[in-house]
Amino acid sequence: MRVSIQAILRLTAILVCAGSLVATKAGADGLVPTSPQSTGKWQDASLEDYRKHLTALTDLTKACAKARDLKACDPLLVGLDDRVPLGEKGEQRLVRYGWLRVLYSHAEESDAAQQAPKGGKPPATSDESVRAKPASTTELLENAVDRLQDDLEQAGAARDPKPDYKAQRATMQQVLAGSEFRGLKQLDARDSFMERVNRWLNHLFEGMDKLRPRSAWIGRALIWGFLTAVGVGLVWALLQMERRWRIRLLPDVDGPAPGAASARDWQLWMADAREAAAAGLWREGIHFLYWAVISRLESKRLWPADRARTPREYLALVAPDDARKPGLGSLTQTFERTWYGGRPTDETEFRRAEERASELIGAGLPVQSGGAPR
Repeated sequence: MRVSIQAILRLTAILVCAGSLVATKAGADGLVPTSPQSTGKWQDASLEDYRKHLTALTDLTKACAKARDLKACDPLLVGLDDRVPLGEKGEQRLVRYGWLRVLYSHAEESDAAQQAPKGGKPPATSDESVRAKPASTTELLENAVDRLQDDLEQAGAARDPKPDYKAQRATMQQVLAGSEFRGLKQLDARDSFMERVNRWLNHLFEGMDKLRPRSAWIGRALIWGFLTAVGVGLVWALLQMERRWRIRLLPDVDGPAPGAASARDWQLWMADAREAAAAGLWREGIHFLYWAVISRLESKRLWPADRARTPREYLALVAPDDARKPGLGSLTQTFERTWYGGRPTDETEFRRAEERASELIGAGLPVQSGGAPR
């Protein structure tokens, strides 16, 4: 019993010494880079040390795939995990190689021995043969080499300087300086808002379209309801524009244009009408009454000042629902018959025209003979 224990102890010591010798030889050959700082199962490594370690592991994996024995596929050859610095903020990343150590431990045995049935197990049935076979150790070693090479490329790319796009930027500025791009401008708040509205409408219609397979009438009703609302809004806007066009709202100006009827006060027109009536010139009196009314309405900005208009054009500028339109229409007919038509008139017709002018000018206040309406 004592002899067996001593033999076991001697065998253990021999294995430990052999492992130390192998690791020492591998380190001397440069296959496994050493680091002065190590803690537990990982070591602090610079980016350059990390690249050297990946290069060594790539060569070790190729040698293991070629030899497939205990010496070339010893898991101890992998070495410690690397803790690599990332960027300039002091961050670090721990790169583990446990997967490679496990692969090395399985690589000591050939693929045929691994795939052979163990313990007298019968061959696989038809159902089991249909299943996909796992990758062999040889294929896993080839994949490990590719993975290590990819990691090495990524580690080398980290040292590459940031690309300089000065040439591309200069070319783009030269293209944008062309005449076809002069109308471009930076997006403002209004453009951003309209873009958000456009995205919202697209999202809304997409949601309506999804309702069609479930309830076709709901999506159709929403779409037609939206189109109806848009149509009503457009009609209302056109009506408002048409009304503003008919009323002809004027901007604030210092005074009427030269030559317009409102350039002369309506009181002066009324005074001329009374002087003509006193002299028995009824035709001239009606003429002055008409322009007194036009001057008064024009001064209230019912239409833009323009002496080139005809009496019918002045009448057309008044809205149909305006209460002054009938009175102005009657005075316009009297003025056209007597002034342009040359029809004789008398005092009675002048007095009727004077009453209409008084209603249009003084909001119903009568015109006192010999004075202006108050």
